[in-house]
Amino acid sequence: MISSNSLQLLPALLSVLLLSVITQQVPCTFAAPAPPLLNPRDRASLLEFKSGLQDPFQSLSSWDDVGGGSTWTGLTISNLTGRLTSLNLTSLNLSGQIHPSLCHLPFLETLILSRNAFHGSLPLCFNLLHNLKTFDVSYNVFAGSFPQALSMSNRLTELDLSHNMFTHEIPFWIGNFSLNLEKLNLGFNSFTRDIPISLYFSTSLKYLDLSHNYLSGNIGDFRASFVTINLQHNLFSGTLPCFFSSFQSLSVLNLANNSIVGGIPSCISACHQLTHLNLSLNQLQYGISPRLVFSDKLVVLDLSFNKLAGYLPRNVVQTPDKSGLLLVDLSHNQFTGDIPTSVTELRSLQALFLSHNLLTGEIPERIGNLTYLQVIDLSHNMLTGSIPLNIVGCFQLLALKLDNNNLSGEIQPELDALDSLRILSLSNNQISGEIPLTLAGCKSLEVVDLSCNKLSGSLSDAITKWSNLKFLSLSHNKFYGALPSWLFTFEAIRTIDLSSNNFSGKIPDGYNFNVSLNFNRGDVGRGRDYIQLSFSSFTDLDLQVSVIIGGRSELSFKYEILTIIGIDISNNLLHGEIPAGLFGLQGLEYLNLSDNYLEGRIPVIVGKMWSLKVLDLSHNSFSGQIPENISGLGNLTVLNLSYNRLSGVIPTRQGYWRFPGAFAGNPGLCLESSVNDGCKGQEGLPKLRGNTFSDENESSSFISVWVFCVSALVSFYVGVVALCCSARTRNYIMQTKCNRNSF
Repeated sequence: MISSNSLQLLPALLSVLLLSVITQQVPCTFAAPAPPLLNPRDRASLLEFKSGLQDPFQSLSSWDDVGGGSTWTGLTISNLTGRLTSLNLTSLNLSGQIHPSLCHLPFLETLILSRNAFHGSLPLCFNLLHNLKTFDVSYNVFAGSFPQALSMSNRLTELDLSHNMFTHEIPFWIGNFSLNLEKLNLGFNSFTRDIPISLYFSTSLKYLDLSHNYLSGNIGDFRASFVTINLQHNLFSGTLPCFFSSFQSLSVLNLANNSIVGGIPSCISACHQLTHLNLSLNQLQYGISPRLVFSDKLVVLDLSFNKLAGYLPRNVVQTPDKSGLLLVDLSHNQFTGDIPTSVTELRSLQALFLSHNLLTGEIPERIGNLTYLQVIDLSHNMLTGSIPLNIVGCFQLLALKLDNNNLSGEIQPELDALDSLRILSLSNNQISGEIPLTLAGCKSLEVVDLSCNKLSGSLSDAITKWSNLKFLSLSHNKFYGALPSWLFTFEAIRTIDLSSNNFSGKIPDGYNFNVSLNFNRGDVGRGRDYIQLSFSSFTDLDLQVSVIIGGRSELSFKYEILTIIGIDISNNLLHGEIPAGLFGLQGLEYLNLSDNYLEGRIPVIVGKMWSLKVLDLSHNSFSGQIPENISGLGNLTVLNLSYNRLSGVIPTRQGYWRFPGAFAGNPGLCLESSVNDGCKGQEGLPKLRGNTFSDENESSSFISVWVFCVSALVSFYVGVVALCCSARTRNYIMQTKCNRNSF
């Protein structure tokens, strides 16, 4: 007999038993669902689209007749309907035209074909894609007018046609065809005329990029609350608007490289979310208002290449010591006065460009407080005083450009603390003394330009520690002594300029000429043209430094040396013969050994310097015949062998007529005669100003007159010579010569 208590427990026991049976016998209930099968119509449309493409890397090999389409590259299929909702084929190296079969994908919401080589125009039937929300065909070769078919895509939130070849004007309906459009990128095309009025009245847009086109007209005030506005590199004119509607949202404003005029309205600083402001390469003028003070969120401020004048702003952010400002570029303007000490309070600053202004005074002593600073460019101003010792506090410094100022004093030995420094440019100042041995600690140096100063002494062995050296210019100084044997031992060297000093002795010989990769590569200079006005400008430092901010705390620094690959040791006191190895450098584009006391014959191996564009051996004592193979150097555009002791016949058939004046002042040379294969004398050789080493055919009457004049004025000239030989006068002459050849 079953008790009442047992009957009460029976339902609970049955529930446990039922749960056990379900758990053991029906485990598949919790398995993952099968992948959706692609709708047959969508499948057929995609295969037809593929059939018209070129796919050299078989990126779409998964698109075949086997399987349900779930494994096809770039597809997203709806689990409920099996219809294609997203097609992303970015960066698959596809090419060809867009087949109209894509129009038969009515449920498509995302279409991304960017970074391929699609060309032609977009099919008109794209107006059938009513569900399209994201359309990206950037980085292709599409051409023609703006795709009119997109005017029916009223659900679009993102439209990117950038980096193509679209032309003509932007359609009037672009700002109101979709009330959901948030991102519009039409950059890097060839669109023309004004910004359509509908864009100014759009209220949904947040990101607008119309950069790198040919758009013109005035820039108006937009009604939308933008986050990013990029209109750089167009033909816009007029004055700057205030962007009132974006005061609380605008983060990036880039209007660089246009023709905007007037001043900078202080109302722009009311954009409290602004992080990047670039107004460079315009025609902005007047002074900067003291009310133009930005929030501490500002990261980049670039006002370079304008006509801004007056004093530098004392404050550009509200609380300098707490701001996140990384880059300030006010270069290439007309600012005057001193550098405000408030600059040294921008503790997060990583790049400071104030070059090409009219700044005076001294470099702030507290510049070393900017411990994150990586680039300082104060060049081409009128700064005075010495380089502050405190600058070693900028221990992360990569580039220090102080050239073309009036700085004086000596190079401090403590600068060796800048062991990350890659660029040191102090040229065209009044810096004196010697190169400190301690600079050997700057082992990262790649570009060193100390030219046109008052430096002296012999070449310091500290230079040997700069193993990555690419450019070295010590020209127009007072260095003396023999050229060291290590001079040509730098593997990465491109340019060595030691001209206009007092170096003596012989040019060092040995295996060192084979070390430099640039000097020995025969294809280095091909495809590069140099149009120069004088020899002095060939080896001037032509340096392009660029800084890119990739995030709130990331600075990317790079530079490019555009200077010709060459060696210049002209205007010194060198003698002896030229080492044969020097003429075996097939990558050399420029060689200037003029104004020395070099002698001997010009080696025949010079004819193998295939990259040579400029060769100047003038004003030396070279003798013998001119190597015939010099005329075979196809890249040679400047040749100067004048005022030596060369002799022999100059063949007219070998193209020496390309170098007028190249052989003047060599009495032993004569021009080949086309009549009897003899010499027709010096009549065909153009004359240059200078003195020949010998000319025994001068008339005796001329010599007599010359001797008489010297005798009559001998007392006067003795006094002048004595004066010019004094140390003070020599210094003045060297300084004047350096100023004449300023970079």
